[in-house]
Amino acid sequence: MKLRNYLGADMTREYTTKLLDAIEEGLLSPQAVVEMALTYMSESDVEDMMRVNDLLYYLDAEDEDSEWDGQPDEAQEWYDFDPDC
Repeated sequence: MKLRNYLGADMTREYTTKLLDAIEEGLLSPQAVVEMALTYMSESDVEDMMRVNDLLYYLDAEDEDSEWDGQPDEAQEWYDFDPDC
């Protein structure tokens, strides 16, 4: 499966598609692209990306040596419901 299939039918993402194609063709390594993206993004952007993709919960559970059930904790549920509360 091509990586760009994750974008669905949205072909308006010209540069994203080019980058994913370059990875698929072996012109760029996924590791290099991840490092470039993370270096380019602000710390806040990285945190937001991790939150949106539920990575914060998973990695926090790993740190606590507990098993992650894939569900947000109560504080995160409230934050997602109303970030200003």
